[in-house]
Order: sequence, then structure tokens, then C-alpha cells
Amino acid sequence: MKYTNYKYLLKNRPHGMPTNDCWEYVSESIDTLGSNELIIRNEFLSIDPYMRGRMNEGKSYAPPVKIGEIMTGETVGVVVESNSKKFNVGDKLCVHMGWQSYTKCKDSEISLIRIPETNLPLSLFLGTLGMPGRTAYYGFNRVGKPRENDTVVVSAASGAVGSVVGQLAKMQGCKVIGVAGGPEKTSYVKNILGFDECIDYKNENIGKLLKEYCSRGIDIYFENVGGELSRHVAQNLNKGARVPICGFISKYNSTDIMNEETPFHVFGNLNPKPEHRFFVVREWMNEFEKTTHILMKHVEDGSIKYRETIVNGLENAPNALNDVLSGKNFGKQLIKIN
Repeated sequence: MKYTNYKYLLKNRPHGMPTNDCWEYVSESIDTLGSNELIIRNEFLSIDPYMRGRMNEGKSYAPPVKIGEIMTGETVGVVVESNSKKFNVGDKLCVHMGWQSYTKCKDSEISLIRIPETNLPLSLFLGTLGMPGRTAYYGFNRVGKPRENDTVVVSAASGAVGSVVGQLAKMQGCKVIGVAGGPEKTSYVKNILGFDECIDYKNENIGKLLKEYCSRGIDIYFENVGGELSRHVAQNLNKGARVPICGFISKYNSTDIMNEETPFHVFGNLNPKPEHRFFVVREWMNEFEKTTHILMKHVEDGSIKYRETIVNGLENAPNALNDVLSGKNFGKQLIKIN
């Protein structure tokens, strides 16, 4: 059978917020399958903050997307054709092969992840049960190293990563303070997710409320944002504090990131320095399956709640990315492809 695959290529590198001329939307036909190959009909595309960094030229923890290449991203979908002994038609898989409606790949593709049997929505395996959820789990537990009664501050607390971090922290007996933008998000973080407090950075005095809510100091700060918030947190860190650095979205649209103040500058200049480091979820790749099952149990029993923003149509992916970068989305941002 012949399939029409729509995909986004990177046409130009952005200067600041990505614009329409950064993208080229193209189509191609996919038909013949080689040995050990399969075709996946992608149902959802994950939209994540890290994507903005991959659009820049220069060294980073992962190579940039080249001009003319497909935009990086993870999808989840269903196998529609297979010449593989590993995967059958009907199998549900995640794969990290870019913004496209179909994925044709070898069954040895390293990013292929089989979705376990469950009645949970498929979209969750790009969010709470996927890369963002695992990022939260490893960053908090392995880098944050929580202890009971720790005071934990989580930035971007209503987002796909931050929301899971805070809920994991509450399960482990921590006091949890979130930071989010706007009254709707802060209410959700406190009243639905169960954080002890949540600061609205758009309308409230961050420094004053951090001192009030973290009267015993801060033991763990989960960094997603950077900027002014990092400086306020730095003033309240306890000796022996841990700072897992997942990202710093406030700087991703900078036209000269090398001259920006990052969390590494802020926390690295403290005396004593907190234990702080950048981490990527791939460090624990051999544990993905086990961790997914742990998170599934938490979702199934209601101890981890989630929220998704789903936009219909692959053609709307660039606008969805800009919404993530400007904080307009709520929870996990996804594109419904087919």
C-alpha cells in the first residue's frame, strides 16, 4: 500500500521566536518495505521546549537539526505494515524520528519503544508516561536525591515535567512549592496536583513568597526556567541543596545564548555551591521500561494526575511550539496527527 507522508523540514534557523520562514512543509510517498522495516502511522506528536535549542547551530548535548532535515521530535502510533519479526501490524510504538505523519524505519531503530497493554490514552506515552515523565522521575530521584521533609521548589510546575516532579515529591513526604504563570495554572497546581503552595510569577512577588513558603530554606530546586526565578531561589538554598537542571526555557529564544546568564552561572557562583548539574533522560535509557510501569501504576491509581493540550493537525505544529515557548499551553502539548 502507498502512504502519503507529510513532514516538517527546518528551512532557516530562527533568531528569537521561530517564524513561518523557518519551516518547510513537504510530502512524500512511502510504499516499498525493505527487510526488517516497518511503517508506523503516527497518531500524536510531542511538542517540547528542548526543540527550540535543537534549531540553533552550535555545540550542545545533542547535535542541531541540519538545514533541510526533518525537525526532531517523538511520535506515538500504530504499525500499519511490517517486514519485521520484532513488531507486528497493530503494535503501538513510540519513535523519535521527527515531525511526520508516518515513520518508516528499521526494527533496529534505537528510539523505538513498545507501548505496554493498557486502557490508558496513547497520548500519555508522550507525556506523563513518556519522556517528560521519565525526565521528572530520574531528575528528581537521581539528581535531586530527595529525603523526607525536604522543601522542594519546582519551576514550570503546571507543565509536563514539573507537574510530575511535584507529585512524586509529595509521595515522598516533601513540602512542595510550585511556580507557574497565571491564576488558572497556580490554582491547578495547588488544588488539583496537591502542591502545598504555588507562586504566580506573573502577578505575585516571587522573592517575598519564596521566603514565606520556604521558611526552613530550599533543599531541592528543580530547574526548568532560569532567569529571575533562579536568582530568587539561590538566595534561599540550604547548605547541601541539590539543583537538577532540566532546562532554562526563559533563555531558549535568545539570539546570543552564550552571553546569557544561565542557571550554571547563578548556582555555580554561590559559596557554598549547591550540588547542581544538567541531565538528560537518556542517561537512564536501560531503565525506561521499568520506570514507565512505575509511572503507569501511579496514573492508574490516581496518585499522578495530568493535563494535556491537544491541537489537531500536523500543519499546526510550529504554532504549538511557539505556544510552549511562550507559556500559552497548559500541561503537556501534543499534536493529533491523524
